[in-house]
Amino acid sequence: MSAAAHELPREAVNAKLVSLIASGAIVLGILMSGFVQREPTPYDIYMVGLISVWALFGLRISRCVAPLLVLLVLFNIGGLIAMTQMADLMDTPFYLAVSFFLALTAVFYAAVTEARPQFYRLILNAYVVSAVVTSLFGIAGYFNLFPGAEVFTRYGRAAGVFKDPNVFGPFLVLPGIYLLHRLMTGPALRMPLVAVPLLAIMAGIFLSFSRGAWGLFGASAILLTGTLFLQSLSGKFRLRIVLMTIVAVTLLLLAFIAILQIPGVEDMLTNRAKLAQDYDSARLGRFARYAIGFQLALEKPLGIGPLVFGQIYGEDTHDIWLKALMDYGWLGFVSYLTLTLWTLAAGFRLLLRDRPWQPYILCAYVVYVGHIGLGTFIDIDHWRHVYLLLGLIWGGIALEHRYQRERRPASPDDDFRALTAAPNSGAAGALPATQ
Repeated sequence: MSAAAHELPREAVNAKLVSLIASGAIVLGILMSGFVQREPTPYDIYMVGLISVWALFGLRISRCVAPLLVLLVLFNIGGLIAMTQMADLMDTPFYLAVSFFLALTAVFYAAVTEARPQFYRLILNAYVVSAVVTSLFGIAGYFNLFPGAEVFTRYGRAAGVFKDPNVFGPFLVLPGIYLLHRLMTGPALRMPLVAVPLLAIMAGIFLSFSRGAWGLFGASAILLTGTLFLQSLSGKFRLRIVLMTIVAVTLLLLAFIAILQIPGVEDMLTNRAKLAQDYDSARLGRFARYAIGFQLALEKPLGIGPLVFGQIYGEDTHDIWLKALMDYGWLGFVSYLTLTLWTLAAGFRLLLRDRPWQPYILCAYVVYVGHIGLGTFIDIDHWRHVYLLLGLIWGGIALEHRYQRERRPASPDDDFRALTAAPNSGAAGALPATQ
């Protein structure tokens, strides 16, 4: 037997080992994303190392992912320019370093999912585990289920292993929507396996008492249901969606009534359900600061510097668009607006296409759309899961481009052969295996 014949199994084993290590590294990073107390977080430190190592061993940024990188870099350059307008730099260099790092995580997730579409399922499953764990901590904290559990609450609201319930709640939405998608499209026998973690995540969202998280989950669920309804031509499947929606709404109402019987929940809910809180409509409240900030942006096109707005007016911008103008200047604002519109337009084209990765893109897209709306009322600049959403969508954009390119005939002769090929000629047009 030749020496080459002995090398093949070893190469196959090495390739499998590398794949397992890569998968494990991605899973560990996603699991750590659910623990955010202060910056830098363990996730930040770990991902800096992971991206650096991956770059050394072949992280490839395709031309389809390059616009994401360019726009995020321009956004951060805007922050550097705005920093020159500051008399006291405070913690601004560190803040911008975190911003740039988070931008790199979006590019990283886009690049690895483009190279290995199987990572989509891995990432979403790991995200579900992380969300369930931090939800359980939040639930335990809210009900004080063990001594010291109150550390998992803030302001009487569930916060899990997050420093802010207003970030904790939105963090749970993508895994919740992903489980809802599996519940709607998966086999009936597996519904209990999906329903249990979904209930834990929904309890975490509710007990966060974050109006943004409530609206985000509701809007994302409606968009998901509507897209699934339009996507399917099967009357049976559409009927299933309608029936499941009716059942889900009924169960939610019953659960809502039951939760209201818990002492303290009704008062908190009544307070948080107000459309405008005192800090929103006060003389220098959130809405007043919007008007002041947008007027100031006309006078300061280079921005006033990261974190300065809160120093002047006592509270931060609580609006990602105003945040971009104040902290990153007009260059940052235009870059962020361009990135948002590009992501929405290019991602929308993928929603109704039958691809293996389409369900994951759909879940990420509807949640991203919700975050754009949410960003009008709260600052989402350093929300780590938002950059994950961007990466997942742009990975799908790049995959679709490659899919279309591989299907495109290379010459008129190829075009003729494609048109005259037998319908059952095999897997022509299938996406080639990825490296």
